[in-house]
Amino acid sequence: MKFRHLDLNLLKVFDALMAERNLTRTAERLSMTQPAVSHALKRLRESLGEELFVRQAFGMKPTTHAEELWPEVRGILARLEALFDPAEYRPAEQEHTFRLAMADATAAMLLPPLVAQLEELKALANVHVLPLTTRDPRAMLEHGDTDFALGYFPGVTAALQMQGAAPLIRQHRLYESQYVCVMRKDHPLADGELTLDKFCAAHHLLVSFSGRAHGFVDEALAALQRKRRVVLTVNQFFTAGRIVARSDLLTVLPATFVEATGYRDKLIEKPLPMSLHTVEVDMLWHLRSEGRGPEKWMRERLVEAARRAKVSTALAATIPG
Repeated sequence: MKFRHLDLNLLKVFDALMAERNLTRTAERLSMTQPAVSHALKRLRESLGEELFVRQAFGMKPTTHAEELWPEVRGILARLEALFDPAEYRPAEQEHTFRLAMADATAAMLLPPLVAQLEELKALANVHVLPLTTRDPRAMLEHGDTDFALGYFPGVTAALQMQGAAPLIRQHRLYESQYVCVMRKDHPLADGELTLDKFCAAHHLLVSFSGRAHGFVDEALAALQRKRRVVLTVNQFFTAGRIVARSDLLTVLPATFVEATGYRDKLIEKPLPMSLHTVEVDMLWHLRSEGRGPEKWMRERLVEAARRAKVSTALAATIPG
């Protein structure tokens, strides 16, 4: 296939179909009829000499080659959009709804400074916070269920580092924190050093989005051929703080999350008796929104919210894209 034979308008159809994975939604997105989208898809197939999508019961599944092409095509289209339609999002004049997926503790830290910015700018922005119940929110972003995911996603970070130069999921580091052991102030272990033996002998509460009673701490203990007893799992940091403040259970939290539990005055923090990795809180978004004015504006607001929260000296001051 020669490039000069390719109608570049077909790339817009390709981009929209990759984002929607459905002919009807693609037609609505492009203000086209479904037959017109099907015809464009046929022309694209003929131009390339290969199928880029496979029909399934619930939509269109991209081929491996289509998945490889999309980041490059999306990047090119985003640059063209910025070049030929440079008008910026005007938050005080244009209403827009943003969906943010995050855990309760992240929301407690970032939403107050975010709302402060919206009020300062008199922005007509609506923010819908969605529950984050996974350490891998890529499916939420790929399916368009949320605009941004904010949290600690070590598996996603590792996967993105292994991908090429233009991954579908984009990432920006907001801040870093360290894990600490948290207990009530009058806990029997509150005085003195928290040794590994004392830590393992205690009863524990684990914040687990999945409900599994096994987390990063248990993996670190297993490497030392030790283990602990997890008596209770919960899926909210606020709940964890409330329970630990009224029981003899220990929990392990990022130091920046202790304040978000609402029980800091009833809790104390102690260094962990074993080494645990740094908590790296990231903002994730999908490539499809890379060049859009509203999403770019919100990325900048979230970075500023993290800076204002003063949760780490490693806060980012700018956002790529």
